[in-house]
Amino acid sequence: MTGLLLVALVELVSEASAAYEDEVLALLPRHGGSLERRLTDGREEVQVIHFAAREGLQAFLDDPDRLALRERYGAAVPATRVLEVTPRE
Repeated sequence: MTGLLLVALVELVSEASAAYEDEVLALLPRHGGSLERRLTDGREEVQVIHFAAREGLQAFLDDPDRLALRERYGAAVPATRVLEVTPRE
C-alpha cells in the first residue's frame, strides 16, 4: 500500500463525540483519504485511515468544513492521538 497510513486513537467523551467523528470522517474522500477500519467499544475508537499522499492529510486538517465542525461541537470534540504506521507482513 502506498501513500500514508494512519491509526487514530480517539476518546469518545459523549454521544456527540461519535457524531462529530461520523461527520469529520465523511470529509476524507475529498482529500484522497479513506477510512479503512473503524473499531469501538463505545468509549474509545480506533480508526485506520489511508491517504493517497501526505498532502491529503494536510488538506484534510486545513479543511474549512472540518474546522467549522470542531467549532460547532466544541467540548464534544474528542481527544485524538494519531500514529503514522507501516504495515508488517
